[in-house]
Amino acid sequence: MACPICQKAVKPRVENESFPFCSSRCKTVDLGKWLNEEYRIPVEADGFDDEDEVSQTGPDCTRPVRH
Repeated sequence: MACPICQKAVKPRVENESFPFCSSRCKTVDLGKWLNEEYRIPVEADGFDDEDEVSQTGPDCTRPVRH
């Protein structure tokens, strides 16, 4: 298995507390990329913009509800 950051060989989990990374440095680099929003999780569009209002009906719903 290769480290996702530097591509070096990774020792098994029982020998490596930084698994699946090769070192704590690469583990920290990966965390920094998440915190700096360099990684993104793709989402599917739901057909509505953030500004759209959708009216819902129900026992307690008497006005449009923002989603």
